Amino acid sequence: MNVQLRDPADLLELKRGAETRNDPKLRDRYRSVLAAIDGGVAKVIAVKIHRSRRFVQEWVYRYRDEGLAGLKDKPRPGKACKLSADEQERFRQRILKGPVEADGLACTLRGPEAQRILEKEFGKKYALGAVYALMHRLRLSPLRPASHHPKNDPQAIDQWLDRAPFLSRR
Repeated sequence: MNVQLRDPADLLELKRGAETRNDPKLRDRYRSVLAAIDGGVAKVIAVKIHRSRRFVQEWVYRYRDEGLAGLKDKPRPGKACKLSADEQERFRQRILKGPVEADGLACTLRGPEAQRILEKEFGKKYALGAVYALMHRLRLSPLRPASHHPKNDPQAIDQWLDRAPFLSRR
């Protein structure tokens, strides 16, 4: 492969990257470029680093065209979140607040309840898997118990405890 160093300082960085990178793909990219600069052939380099010939060619040519910056991963855009950052924070606070009477006296907020909240309160329709992914991104658990059950009556509990018979040992 006919590749030259773009900058003399690149040699040190390539050697350091080939030896110390924890990510095996990135480390093999550096190794590919170093071997190509030394005059190696793509097939031989590929066998040496246990990668495909196409892998070697792609990364060597990216170095040739873009330099060291070309060896890094480019951002992979995905579908944007339906909720804005402000809405995401409001949703997070709503889930952390726990169930309310509008949730049908549920004592926990599971994925389907969160899905219903997103649709009713935020006007956004989410699939259940996407709800779980959103909750994970917001560092929320899909199962959050309520601090107390809505039908719980503290006065009735105190009265029952006052009248309750003592348990005796045999």
